[in-house]
Amino acid sequence: MTIHSDVACPVDASATPLHQVGRSAGAKIALLLGAEGPGLSAAARAACDELITIPMAPGADSLNVATAGAVALHHLQQVTSAA
Repeated sequence: MTIHSDVACPVDASATPLHQVGRSAGAKIALLLGAEGPGLSAAARAACDELITIPMAPGADSLNVATAGAVALHHLQQVTSAA
């Protein structure tokens, strides 16, 4: 199976902030979410076309995986609808 765009949401300073991520209408995407402790494996991260992160207020270091997934999916749906 070929996936056009694989996106992961790690807590990573080098990842693209979520608000800078767009998506073309009809584009296929796979959103990878890792376990809350260890995150994604190195192999999963290497397979991704882009790594994104959800910027947070100072003092907040993480969101639980369900919340992070909901935030990312909501954003991706909104930017696709606006396109």
